[in-house]
Amino acid sequence: MSRYFTEHNSEDAVNGRMGPSTDPRLEEVMTCLVKHLHAFAKETQLTQAEWDYGIGFLTQVGQMCSQERQEFILLSDTLGFSMLVDAINNRRPTGATENTVLGPFHVDNAPARQMGDTISLDGKGESCLFEGAVIDIHGQPIEGAKIDVWSDNADGFYDVQQPGIQPKWNNRGIFVTGKDGRYSFIGIKPVSYPIPNDGPVGKMLGHLGRHPYRPAHMHYIVSAPGYQTIVTHTFVGDDTYLTSDAVFGVKDTLVAPFEKVSGGKTLWHSPFNFTMIAA
Repeated sequence: MSRYFTEHNSEDAVNGRMGPSTDPRLEEVMTCLVKHLHAFAKETQLTQAEWDYGIGFLTQVGQMCSQERQEFILLSDTLGFSMLVDAINNRRPTGATENTVLGPFHVDNAPARQMGDTISLDGKGESCLFEGAVIDIHGQPIEGAKIDVWSDNADGFYDVQQPGIQPKWNNRGIFVTGKDGRYSFIGIKPVSYPIPNDGPVGKMLGHLGRHPYRPAHMHYIVSAPGYQTIVTHTFVGDDTYLTSDAVFGVKDTLVAPFEKVSGGKTLWHSPFNFTMIAA
């Protein structure tokens, strides 16, 4: 074998340079990355012009990142990579509530609210009662479970996207279950919305003939001592974009009923139970 880099020994030439004191996990990850990256170039017979374009694209992605926006996460999301990593790290038995992506609009320390409170503060949208229970895999209620919820408003924007336009903490709140494990709050029936598509990732989607929309959903983080934390959404079952979510976040078990209410205190009702497993 040649002592120097060639097309045929490229993978071995690069991985062979790793030093003996390299962290074992870093060595495992980087060896596999080099293997697949080189295989990609060889399989596609990548041209110099294409690679130059790719470097330019990645440079633009980095330049788009700021305190308010992480374009690389958006790239990971739209390539399905975020969902794949989430799935690998959150395998659960049948019957347990499944995870999905966190999304970029969660805010820590949302206000604590009482069960039955309204989280919609701007008066927009179709009111919806969200209720259900937090239970364990055996169906027993979990007391003291914290449910952190947030959604967009009726115009498809989160409060952090419209400071000064939406009230602070609009469509957000934290609820804690009692002995019966039940939760309830009034929000709005969420609406679908586009992910930020004015940057390089948006242009990529356009070149690929893909739309930037996410189906309507309510976000949840459900946590309780001794149990695995659930990071998930519930999706509106009749949404146009359910089978083409721009970030691949939809799972069958997370499509929730949104039932029209006649003569009730809200226009919609969405029952959903969260099933946790031991940590």
